[in-house]
Amino acid sequence: MSDVRDATPYDALLLLSFGGPEGPDDVVPFLRNVTHGRGIPEERLKEVGQHYYLFDGISPINAQNRDLLAALRADFAEHGVELPVFWGNRNWSPYLPDTLRGMAKEGHRRIAVLATSAYASYSGCRQYRENLADALAALQTEGLPVPRVDKLRHYFNHPGFLEPMIDGVLASLADLPEEVRDGAEIAFTTHSIPDAAADTSGPREVHGDGGAYVAQHLDTARVIADAVRERTGVDRPWSLVYQSRSGSPHIPWLEPDICDHLEERHAAGAPAVVMAPIGFVSDHMEVRYDLDTEATAKAAELGLPVRRSATVGADPRFAAAVRDLLLERAATERGEHPARCALGALGPSHDVCPVGCCPARSPRPAAAGMD
Repeated sequence: MSDVRDATPYDALLLLSFGGPEGPDDVVPFLRNVTHGRGIPEERLKEVGQHYYLFDGISPINAQNRDLLAALRADFAEHGVELPVFWGNRNWSPYLPDTLRGMAKEGHRRIAVLATSAYASYSGCRQYRENLADALAALQTEGLPVPRVDKLRHYFNHPGFLEPMIDGVLASLADLPEEVRDGAEIAFTTHSIPDAAADTSGPREVHGDGGAYVAQHLDTARVIADAVRERTGVDRPWSLVYQSRSGSPHIPWLEPDICDHLEERHAAGAPAVVMAPIGFVSDHMEVRYDLDTEATAKAAELGLPVRRSATVGADPRFAAAVRDLLLERAATERGEHPARCALGALGPSHDVCPVGCCPARSPRPAAAGMD
């Protein structure tokens, strides 16, 4: 990583995340925000909300974002990057429009944005850009200055994102009983999305079926699996699998589901499986429930030993990676040609999303891109 500390032209960093409820009374209102405009009945929202009620109605994501915010501020201070860091959510307090409004009133005019989603897809990239566009339009309507926002590039293959996950898989393998450790397989998990959304991520003509979404996850999984093999001396089977499907059953979504995969691998004689949630930045609800609760229960039913490895969370190496991404983009905006850290076969991704990248079903304005 570079030792340059100049963040010019940026005057602030915005941590942009999904948000989550922080008590039982927040759950249904939060789910209304998430599903706004889809016409989902109240009873269905209450049914989905049962996952949250198992955890007292509290999603861990906001607390984890507070930890990441503190880690970023500490890293910037330690390395002499004099840039304030703010936080805004798409679906719960602190809401993105409120955060941007406060930033504009404080005089911030050029803002770098880190989304807590490392991969290309509509829901993981363009939808955040649409939310940014909506918030900026609201500022303009209110007569406030409208800052320029630049979303930092996808970081799925940045060493500071990968190294904590490599360590997490190694720790999970070490935690398995010795008699099954060397035969253990790795199931790299990420959020399932509709096939059509995956195919058009990236866009499709560059990556083929599954688009950039699948290609980037496969590249991440391969890097981690190779590192684990090098550090343990064991070449173990691995797969990319999916979780957290939430759509209509008649629409094709990415498969196999993690629970189906565990059944299949148990039937094939796998002695143990490490579930590695590479598609998630932190241990939020879809990790705590879908893996730690549901998939772990399925494994217990099968008699299959499993472990779930850690996400990057607020790991100092990830905070350092964010600093690197910020300073890299700042140098590019100044007309320089900085080194761009990336592992794997795909190389560093684009800074600015091209036209037609991860399109929505119906066109909407989006900030920080070419369309």
